[in-house]
Amino acid sequence: MKLLIIPFTVVILTVFLPTAPGHISAGDKYQEMINCDLHQGACTRSLAGSMITLAVTPRPVKAMQDLLFQVTFTGKLPPNAQPPYIDLGMPNMNMGPNRVQLKSAGKATYEGRGVIVRCPSGRRTWQATITIPDVGQTDFIFDVVY
Repeated sequence: MKLLIIPFTVVILTVFLPTAPGHISAGDKYQEMINCDLHQGACTRSLAGSMITLAVTPRPVKAMQDLLFQVTFTGKLPPNAQPPYIDLGMPNMNMGPNRVQLKSAGKATYEGRGVIVRCPSGRRTWQATITIPDVGQTDFIFDVVY
């Protein structure tokens, strides 16, 4: 009888654990959304005829740490475009306002400081939405280290 308990327990855990809400399956669906690995370096996305590059330092990108966000543009932008800004949040979760104000740091480069907070849910997938007023916005989705 004791020999049957271990295999039976393994079968039960294999079948039911992945379907438990808030556990393994919840993290997996957000991992599929990631389009940027900021731990390895800068990421680039397109927006309205321009390429937008986001870099965050220091690396690896950690929650609850002062971070430098740098945004660089290549391509066409309106000549009188207002400075861009970054809204930090989590995909499909309202985290409240967390905006990084960017200031010019040279030709087509903007910088600002911000903090990615630690989510009580334990999720580590974050989203940086870069907005250029009157032009549009694009999302960088990435993991952070807790």
